[in-house]
Amino acid sequence: MVFSLQDLPRSNVLYGYRIDGPRDWHRGHRFDSSIVLLDPYAKLVEGRRYFGDASKKFSNFLGTYDFESLPFDWGETYKLPNIPEKDLVIYEMNVRAFTFDESSELDPKIRGSYLGVIEKIPHLLELGINAVELLPVFEFDEFEFQRRPNPRDHLINTWGYSTINFFAPMSRYASDGGGPLNASRELKEMVKALHGAGIEVILDVVFNHTNEADDANPYTTSFRGIDNKVYYMLDVNNNGQLLNFSGCGNTLNCNHPVVMELILDSLRHWVVDYHVDGFRFDLASVLCRGTDGSPLNAPPIIRAIAKDSVLSRCKIIAEPWDCGGLYLVGGFPNWDRWAEWNGKYRDDIRRYIKGDTGMKGSFATRVSGSADLYKGDTGMKGSFATRVSGSADLYKVNKRKPYHSVNFVIAHDGFTLYDLVSYNFKHNDANGEGGNDGGNDNFSWNCGFEGETDDISIKSLRSRQMKNFHLALMISQGTPMMLMGDEYGHTRYGNNNSYGHDTTINHFQWGQGDVTWHEDNWDNYESRFLAFTLHDNNGGDIYLAFNAHDYSVRASIPRPPVNKSWFRVVDTNLESPDDFVTDGVPGIGSTYNVAPFSSILLEAKL
Repeated sequence: MVFSLQDLPRSNVLYGYRIDGPRDWHRGHRFDSSIVLLDPYAKLVEGRRYFGDASKKFSNFLGTYDFESLPFDWGETYKLPNIPEKDLVIYEMNVRAFTFDESSELDPKIRGSYLGVIEKIPHLLELGINAVELLPVFEFDEFEFQRRPNPRDHLINTWGYSTINFFAPMSRYASDGGGPLNASRELKEMVKALHGAGIEVILDVVFNHTNEADDANPYTTSFRGIDNKVYYMLDVNNNGQLLNFSGCGNTLNCNHPVVMELILDSLRHWVVDYHVDGFRFDLASVLCRGTDGSPLNAPPIIRAIAKDSVLSRCKIIAEPWDCGGLYLVGGFPNWDRWAEWNGKYRDDIRRYIKGDTGMKGSFATRVSGSADLYKGDTGMKGSFATRVSGSADLYKVNKRKPYHSVNFVIAHDGFTLYDLVSYNFKHNDANGEGGNDGGNDNFSWNCGFEGETDDISIKSLRSRQMKNFHLALMISQGTPMMLMGDEYGHTRYGNNNSYGHDTTINHFQWGQGDVTWHEDNWDNYESRFLAFTLHDNNGGDIYLAFNAHDYSVRASIPRPPVNKSWFRVVDTNLESPDDFVTDGVPGIGSTYNVAPFSSILLEAKL
């Protein structure tokens, strides 16, 4: 039965569904006609307009559409980069975190947006990368942890691995609260600009679970209320409870025909409408499970993606494990198309360079001169030599090539490169999970001291180790991938699972080793106050303010680097010896009253 509504406006309409059905919980049904549900196929989703707007914390998410605007103009000279897989150099990055920090010096209206990425394309070109792998840009709810009291209700989901809809771009990545239609257009503008610079766009997609959580604390927005038994894997022998192979409370039923069709339609949509070049599949081993959760040797959805004609030009990359223990590195069903995040490469490279014994290999190997073919196969298992020469023990099967190994030392989850050489242990207390989240097997080495230090010899060793890791990555046969921020040594201060921090822990720091001017009044000829911050790579920032007015100025003091506080070292208005205190005076707040004809110096310290 088909229903239709006549004479609706062609745009600016919000819509949803109410769906009723059996209330047999033990049989897996979760129908609730009191909830307005989001259309799974909505191409645009309206929720709150500004990322992290706490006044709209409990916003509903509804579908919308636009049949009035002209199609996006890709331009007469536009063309896809079509970079061969063997030549890819991938940069994993988060759209918001890349430019949201004020050190980006972008207009506040575009900081943290798709348009913000465009402004920083010169930086990407300077790095020499030719593909960006974007953390999720499908619509998600950054406030999902704050919908009820719980130990994580202070967090804001900044990574985005909690999809609400698989067709709509993240609307709060639009500039200046522009909403879903602008988000769609600006995402296309970003893709077009990146392609114009010769950079491909790979999307990190999350088809292993959704935002709808578990049965204990459900967050029903769409699939659960439409047909829970179809969209999710259930334990039919346990009162229809949700199976959890994702670690997030539910598992998408990827090999059910209805869900397969949804996934394929979604992927084609992003390729056809947004011109993206490929996909990285989060926890892709979930897609290798049957409707009852059991592993499949030839998963229909994996084959369908590999064989689909629309997706034939795309890079398809699996994260070949899940939270249920299905670890498929080197054994992911592939049809000679699928590449893999090589987790064994990460672990073996880390262990060798930090000095673990037995990791070199038992005899020499020759690094292949071609990324197309395997040469000099060593037959060695789990060694530095094997990993840098293409991991033939994993990928020399059928028609697979070294580039099917996506080599990485660092990714978004886990330590940053700087933290890998600065911490032996994770420091995740701020996540609200009692330190139980995040991996424990990091194969890291702090070079002699846990965390920040002023010891020159330790800092020098850490610098060398970071260079060693990056050199190994870039000379290894396979497809290299680096993480945003590792180019300058970004630190999360030992947090190896920073998904919920919309702060400098995740934000790219463009001001490192440079200066941030706290000034928006340059054109005022009468202004005689100037403040700025001199940045230090180790967080020892210096804030200075000079007041040449004949009246006091209450200056807004920027937040210090993470885990640091401002100490007053100089205030020329004070009498000696208080005017200059070498160790600094603590207790600096968010503002400081700078006296007439005086200046101050604040230092960020532990």
